[in-house]
Amino acid sequence: MEIAWDQLVADALQDRPPAREVARALLQLPDEETLRLVEAAWRVRRHFFGNRVKVNVLLNAQSGLCPEDCHYCSQSRLSKAPIPRYRMLSVEEILARARQAYAAGAQRFCIVTSGRGPHRRELETVLEATRRIKAELPLEICACMGILDETQARLLKEAGVDAYNHNLNTSARHYERICSTHTYEDRVRTVQIALKAGLQTCTGVILGMGETDEDVLDMAYALREAGATSIPVNFLIPIKGTPLGEGQTVRHLTPWACLRYLSVFRFVNPRAEIRASAGRELHLRSLQPLALMVANSLFLGDYLTEKGQAAEADWQMIEDLGFVPETPQPARSHAVARSTAPAA
Repeated sequence: MEIAWDQLVADALQDRPPAREVARALLQLPDEETLRLVEAAWRVRRHFFGNRVKVNVLLNAQSGLCPEDCHYCSQSRLSKAPIPRYRMLSVEEILARARQAYAAGAQRFCIVTSGRGPHRRELETVLEATRRIKAELPLEICACMGILDETQARLLKEAGVDAYNHNLNTSARHYERICSTHTYEDRVRTVQIALKAGLQTCTGVILGMGETDEDVLDMAYALREAGATSIPVNFLIPIKGTPLGEGQTVRHLTPWACLRYLSVFRFVNPRAEIRASAGRELHLRSLQPLALMVANSLFLGDYLTEKGQAAEADWQMIEDLGFVPETPQPARSHAVARSTAPAA
Protein backbone atom coordinates (compact mmCIF):
# COMPACT_ATOMS: atom_id res chain seq x y z
CA MET A 1 0.00 0.00 0.00
CA GLU A 2 1.38 3.42 -0.95
CA ILE A 3 1.32 5.87 1.96
CA ALA A 4 0.12 9.43 1.30
CA TRP A 5 2.54 10.92 3.83
CA ASP A 6 1.47 14.56 3.63
CA GLN A 7 -2.20 13.62 3.99
CA LEU A 8 -1.38 11.30 6.89
CA VAL A 9 0.30 14.18 8.72
CA ALA A 10 -2.37 16.73 7.78
CA ASP A 11 -5.09 14.49 9.18
CA ALA A 12 -3.16 13.95 12.41
CA LEU A 13 -2.71 17.70 12.87
CA GLN A 14 -6.52 17.90 12.86
CA ASP A 15 -6.68 15.01 15.36
CA ARG A 16 -8.05 12.64 12.71
CA PRO A 17 -6.64 9.11 13.07
CA PRO A 18 -5.68 7.10 10.00
CA ALA A 19 -7.99 4.43 8.65
CA ARG A 20 -7.19 1.03 10.09
CA GLU A 21 -5.78 -0.25 6.80
CA VAL A 22 -3.39 2.71 6.69
CA ALA A 23 -2.26 2.11 10.28
CA ARG A 24 -1.75 -1.55 9.40
CA ALA A 25 0.43 -0.56 6.45
CA LEU A 26 2.52 1.63 8.75
CA LEU A 27 3.14 -1.31 11.09
CA GLN A 28 4.23 -3.41 8.13
CA LEU A 29 6.70 -0.96 6.62
CA PRO A 30 10.16 -2.41 5.98
CA ASP A 31 13.03 -1.18 8.11
CA GLU A 32 14.49 0.88 5.28
CA GLU A 33 11.29 2.96 5.08
CA THR A 34 10.76 3.38 8.82
CA LEU A 35 12.85 6.54 9.08
CA ARG A 36 10.33 8.25 6.81
CA LEU A 37 7.59 7.18 9.22
CA VAL A 38 9.54 8.59 12.16
CA GLU A 39 9.98 11.89 10.30
CA ALA A 40 6.24 12.08 9.66
CA ALA A 41 5.47 11.27 13.30
CA TRP A 42 7.95 13.96 14.36
CA ARG A 43 5.94 16.56 12.43
CA VAL A 44 2.89 15.60 14.49
CA ARG A 45 4.78 15.45 17.79
CA ARG A 46 6.36 18.86 17.08
CA HIS A 47 2.98 20.42 16.25
CA PHE A 48 1.37 19.38 19.54
CA PHE A 49 4.36 19.32 21.91
CA GLY A 50 7.18 21.29 20.31
CA ASN A 51 10.60 20.24 21.59
CA ARG A 52 9.33 19.52 25.12
CA VAL A 53 9.77 16.24 26.98
CA LYS A 54 7.72 15.26 30.02
CA VAL A 55 9.98 13.66 32.61
CA ASN A 56 8.38 11.16 35.00
CA VAL A 57 9.82 9.32 37.99
CA LEU A 58 8.33 6.11 39.39
CA LEU A 59 8.12 5.04 43.00
CA ASN A 60 7.29 1.43 43.79
CA ALA A 61 5.60 2.24 47.09
CA GLN A 62 4.54 -1.36 47.80
CA SER A 63 6.35 -4.20 46.08
CA GLY A 64 5.31 -7.78 45.37
CA LEU A 65 2.65 -9.55 47.43
CA CYS A 66 0.08 -9.29 44.63
CA PRO A 67 -2.75 -11.88 44.33
CA GLU A 68 -3.20 -11.35 40.57
CA ASP A 69 -1.66 -13.66 37.95
CA CYS A 70 -0.49 -11.22 35.24
CA HIS A 71 2.01 -13.30 33.26
CA TYR A 72 4.41 -10.44 32.55
CA CYS A 73 4.73 -9.19 36.12
CA SER A 74 7.47 -9.99 38.62
CA GLN A 75 5.15 -8.98 41.47
CA SER A 76 2.30 -11.40 40.70
CA ARG A 77 1.47 -14.52 42.68
CA LEU A 78 2.89 -16.64 39.84
CA SER A 79 6.27 -14.95 39.91
CA LYS A 80 9.34 -16.63 41.32
CA ALA A 81 11.54 -13.67 40.46
CA PRO A 82 13.88 -12.59 43.30
CA ILE A 83 12.50 -9.08 43.75
CA PRO A 84 12.23 -6.88 46.85
CA ARG A 85 8.95 -7.47 48.66
CA TYR A 86 7.71 -4.93 51.17
CA ARG A 87 4.53 -3.39 52.50
CA MET A 88 3.43 0.19 51.98
CA LEU A 89 6.05 2.87 52.50
CA SER A 90 5.27 5.59 55.03
CA VAL A 91 4.12 9.09 54.14
CA GLU A 92 7.54 10.44 55.15
CA GLU A 93 9.34 7.93 52.91
CA ILE A 94 7.12 8.81 49.95
CA LEU A 95 7.67 12.53 50.57
CA ALA A 96 11.44 12.02 50.69
CA ARG A 97 11.34 10.21 47.37
CA ALA A 98 9.22 12.97 45.85
CA ARG A 99 11.86 15.50 46.88
CA GLN A 100 14.52 13.38 45.20
CA ALA A 101 12.42 13.09 42.05
CA TYR A 102 11.92 16.84 41.88
CA ALA A 103 15.62 17.49 42.45
CA ALA A 104 16.37 15.09 39.59
CA GLY A 105 14.18 17.11 37.22
CA ALA A 106 10.86 15.27 37.25
CA GLN A 107 7.63 17.02 36.36
CA ARG A 108 5.47 14.06 37.37
CA PHE A 109 5.90 11.70 40.31
CA CYS A 110 4.17 8.34 39.93
CA ILE A 111 3.20 6.48 43.12
CA VAL A 112 2.61 2.79 42.39
CA THR A 113 1.34 0.08 44.73
CA SER A 114 1.10 -3.61 43.95
CA GLY A 115 -2.19 -5.45 44.41
CA ARG A 116 -5.60 -5.86 42.85
CA GLY A 117 -6.78 -2.56 44.29
CA PRO A 118 -6.01 -0.27 47.23
CA HIS A 119 -6.80 -1.30 50.78
CA ARG A 120 -7.85 1.42 53.20
CA ARG A 121 -4.39 1.96 54.73
CA GLU A 122 -2.71 2.13 51.32
CA LEU A 123 -5.24 4.63 50.04
CA GLU A 124 -4.98 6.80 53.16
CA THR A 125 -1.19 6.82 52.88
CA VAL A 126 -1.29 7.96 49.24
CA LEU A 127 -3.90 10.60 50.03
CA GLU A 128 -1.83 12.09 52.86
CA ALA A 129 1.43 11.81 50.91
CA THR A 130 -0.17 13.63 47.99
CA ARG A 131 -1.38 16.45 50.22
CA ARG A 132 2.10 16.81 51.73
CA ILE A 133 3.83 16.75 48.34
CA LYS A 134 1.45 19.29 46.84
CA ALA A 135 1.99 21.64 49.78
CA GLU A 136 5.75 21.59 49.23
CA LEU A 137 6.60 20.80 45.60
CA PRO A 138 5.28 21.82 42.15
CA LEU A 139 5.00 18.18 41.07
CA GLU A 140 2.19 16.47 39.23
CA ILE A 141 1.10 13.30 41.00
CA CYS A 142 0.01 10.14 39.22
CA ALA A 143 -1.33 7.27 41.30
CA CYS A 144 -1.36 3.65 40.16
CA MET A 145 -3.13 1.41 42.66
CA GLY A 146 -5.05 -1.14 40.61
CA ILE A 147 -8.81 -1.42 40.26
CA LEU A 148 -10.70 1.57 41.70
CA ASP A 149 -14.25 2.30 42.72
CA GLU A 150 -15.89 5.71 42.34
CA THR A 151 -15.38 6.72 45.98
CA GLN A 152 -11.66 5.93 45.86
CA ALA A 153 -11.26 7.87 42.61
CA ARG A 154 -13.06 10.88 44.09
CA LEU A 155 -10.86 10.84 47.19
CA LEU A 156 -7.71 10.75 45.07
CA LYS A 157 -8.91 13.71 43.04
CA GLU A 158 -9.84 15.70 46.16
CA ALA A 159 -6.40 15.05 47.69
CA GLY A 160 -4.71 16.58 44.65
CA VAL A 161 -3.81 13.57 42.53
CA ASP A 162 -3.60 14.74 38.92
CA ALA A 163 -3.69 11.47 37.00
CA TYR A 164 -4.49 7.80 37.45
CA ASN A 165 -2.54 5.07 35.68
CA HIS A 166 -4.25 1.82 34.79
CA ASN A 167 -2.90 0.23 31.63
CA LEU A 168 -5.09 -1.75 29.25
CA ASN A 169 -1.86 -3.69 28.50
CA THR A 170 -3.09 -5.60 25.46
CA SER A 171 -6.17 -6.09 23.30
CA ALA A 172 -9.52 -7.40 24.53
CA ARG A 173 -9.14 -10.57 22.47
CA HIS A 174 -5.64 -11.29 23.78
CA TYR A 175 -6.25 -10.40 27.42
CA GLU A 176 -7.21 -13.81 28.77
CA ARG A 177 -3.86 -15.15 27.54
CA ILE A 178 -1.94 -12.89 29.91
CA CYS A 179 -4.24 -12.74 32.96
CA SER A 180 -7.15 -14.74 34.40
CA THR A 181 -7.79 -13.05 37.76
CA HIS A 182 -9.41 -9.95 36.26
CA THR A 183 -10.71 -9.02 32.83
CA TYR A 184 -10.00 -6.45 30.15
CA GLU A 185 -13.41 -4.99 30.96
CA ASP A 186 -12.31 -4.50 34.59
CA ARG A 187 -9.45 -2.36 33.34
CA VAL A 188 -11.60 -0.33 30.98
CA ARG A 189 -14.08 0.28 33.82
CA THR A 190 -11.35 1.64 36.10
CA VAL A 191 -10.16 4.02 33.37
CA GLN A 192 -13.74 5.23 32.95
CA ILE A 193 -14.13 5.73 36.71
CA ALA A 194 -10.92 7.76 36.86
CA LEU A 195 -12.05 9.91 33.94
CA LYS A 196 -15.46 10.49 35.53
CA ALA A 197 -13.76 11.65 38.74
CA GLY A 198 -11.88 14.31 36.79
CA LEU A 199 -8.51 12.58 36.82
CA GLN A 200 -6.29 12.57 33.77
CA THR A 201 -6.13 9.05 32.38
CA CYS A 202 -2.73 7.46 31.97
CA THR A 203 -3.33 4.14 30.25
CA GLY A 204 -1.06 2.24 27.95
CA VAL A 205 0.24 -1.06 26.68
CA ILE A 206 2.93 -3.68 26.98
CA LEU A 207 4.19 -4.90 23.61
CA GLY A 208 5.93 -8.23 23.17
CA MET A 209 3.44 -10.54 24.92
CA GLY A 210 2.47 -12.64 21.91
CA GLU A 211 0.09 -10.11 20.37
CA THR A 212 -0.51 -9.78 16.62
CA ASP A 213 -0.50 -6.62 14.52
CA GLU A 214 -4.30 -6.66 14.73
CA ASP A 215 -4.04 -6.68 18.52
CA VAL A 216 -1.69 -3.68 18.37
CA LEU A 217 -4.18 -1.81 16.18
CA ASP A 218 -6.99 -2.71 18.58
CA MET A 219 -4.95 -1.25 21.43
CA ALA A 220 -4.17 1.99 19.61
CA TYR A 221 -7.80 2.67 18.69
CA ALA A 222 -9.13 1.49 22.08
CA LEU A 223 -6.90 4.01 23.85
CA ARG A 224 -8.22 6.76 21.63
CA GLU A 225 -11.79 5.70 22.41
CA ALA A 226 -10.96 5.64 26.13
CA GLY A 227 -9.81 9.26 25.97
CA ALA A 228 -6.30 8.48 27.19
CA THR A 229 -4.42 11.64 28.19
CA SER A 230 -1.13 9.79 28.49
CA ILE A 231 -0.13 6.53 26.80
CA PRO A 232 2.88 4.67 28.21
CA VAL A 233 4.19 2.30 25.53
CA ASN A 234 6.10 -0.45 27.33
CA PHE A 235 8.19 -3.12 25.63
CA LEU A 236 8.22 -6.35 27.62
CA ILE A 237 11.28 -6.94 29.75
CA PRO A 238 11.32 -10.75 30.11
CA ILE A 239 11.92 -11.38 33.80
CA LYS A 240 13.19 -14.79 34.83
CA GLY A 241 10.69 -16.48 37.12
CA THR A 242 7.61 -15.12 35.32
CA PRO A 243 5.55 -17.01 32.71
CA LEU A 244 6.90 -14.71 29.97
CA GLY A 245 10.41 -14.70 31.36
CA GLU A 246 12.09 -16.82 28.71
CA GLY A 247 11.83 -14.11 26.07
CA GLN A 248 10.11 -16.16 23.37
CA THR A 249 7.55 -13.42 22.71
CA VAL A 250 9.93 -10.48 22.26
CA ARG A 251 12.09 -11.65 19.38
CA HIS A 252 10.29 -9.36 16.93
CA LEU A 253 10.97 -6.26 19.05
CA THR A 254 13.82 -4.90 16.96
CA PRO A 255 14.67 -1.20 17.30
CA TRP A 256 12.96 -0.40 13.98
CA ALA A 257 9.85 -2.38 14.93
CA CYS A 258 9.62 -0.47 18.22
CA LEU A 259 9.79 2.82 16.32
CA ARG A 260 6.95 1.66 14.06
CA TYR A 261 4.82 0.78 17.09
CA LEU A 262 5.45 4.15 18.72
CA SER A 263 4.63 5.95 15.48
CA VAL A 264 1.32 4.16 15.04
CA PHE A 265 0.28 5.09 18.58
CA ARG A 266 1.24 8.68 17.78
CA PHE A 267 -0.82 8.83 14.57
CA VAL A 268 -3.89 7.22 16.12
CA ASN A 269 -3.60 9.43 19.23
CA PRO A 270 -2.00 12.65 17.95
CA ARG A 271 -2.81 14.82 20.97
CA ALA A 272 -1.92 12.25 23.64
CA GLU A 273 1.29 12.21 25.62
CA ILE A 274 3.12 9.17 24.22
CA ARG A 275 5.66 7.83 26.70
CA ALA A 276 8.63 5.68 25.75
CA SER A 277 8.45 3.46 28.80
CA ALA A 278 9.89 0.27 30.26
CA GLY A 279 11.99 -1.84 27.94
CA ARG A 280 13.08 1.02 25.69
CA GLU A 281 16.69 0.53 26.77
CA LEU A 282 16.56 -3.21 26.01
CA HIS A 283 14.74 -3.10 22.68
CA LEU A 284 15.45 0.32 21.13
CA ARG A 285 19.08 0.27 22.22
CA SER A 286 21.13 2.80 20.21
CA LEU A 287 18.00 4.08 18.46
CA GLN A 288 16.49 5.43 21.68
CA PRO A 289 16.99 9.07 20.60
CA LEU A 290 14.76 8.45 17.57
CA ALA A 291 11.99 7.33 19.93
CA LEU A 292 11.84 10.85 21.36
CA MET A 293 11.17 12.19 17.87
CA VAL A 294 7.84 10.32 18.17
CA ALA A 295 7.21 10.12 21.92
CA ASN A 296 7.22 13.22 24.10
CA SER A 297 7.65 11.61 27.50
CA LEU A 298 9.83 9.11 29.36
CA PHE A 299 10.51 7.61 32.75
CA LEU A 300 13.74 8.77 34.36
CA GLY A 301 15.64 6.20 36.38
CA ASP A 302 14.38 2.77 37.37
CA TYR A 303 11.09 1.00 36.77
CA LEU A 304 9.09 -1.01 39.29
CA THR A 305 11.44 -3.95 39.79
CA GLU A 306 13.88 -3.48 36.90
CA LYS A 307 16.70 -1.00 36.45
CA GLY A 308 16.43 1.70 33.82
CA GLN A 309 19.05 3.73 32.02
CA ALA A 310 21.15 6.08 34.14
CA ALA A 311 19.46 9.45 34.59
CA GLU A 312 22.57 11.21 33.30
CA ALA A 313 22.29 9.31 30.01
CA ASP A 314 18.63 10.27 29.61
CA TRP A 315 19.34 13.94 30.26
CA GLN A 316 22.24 13.84 27.81
CA MET A 317 19.96 12.30 25.19
CA ILE A 318 17.33 14.99 25.75
CA GLU A 319 19.90 17.78 25.53
CA ASP A 320 21.65 16.32 22.47
CA LEU A 321 18.31 16.30 20.64
CA GLY A 322 17.82 19.98 21.46
CA PHE A 323 14.82 19.14 23.64
CA VAL A 324 13.86 20.68 26.97
CA PRO A 325 11.81 19.47 29.95
CA GLU A 326 8.13 20.33 29.75
CA THR A 327 8.31 22.44 32.90
CA PRO A 328 11.38 24.55 33.75
CA GLN A 329 13.16 23.07 36.75
CA PRO A 330 15.79 24.28 39.22
CA ALA A 331 19.34 23.01 38.87
CA ARG A 332 18.89 19.27 39.07
CA SER A 333 20.85 16.65 40.93
CA HIS A 334 22.20 13.66 39.05
CA ALA A 335 20.74 11.12 41.46
CA VAL A 336 17.37 9.45 41.09
CA ALA A 337 16.34 7.21 43.96
CA ARG A 338 15.92 3.55 43.14
CA SER A 339 12.23 2.69 42.75
CA THR A 340 12.75 -0.91 43.78
CA ALA A 341 13.43 -0.63 47.51
CA PRO A 342 12.28 1.48 50.42
CA ALA A 343 14.10 4.73 51.05
CA ALA A 344 16.71 4.58 53.76
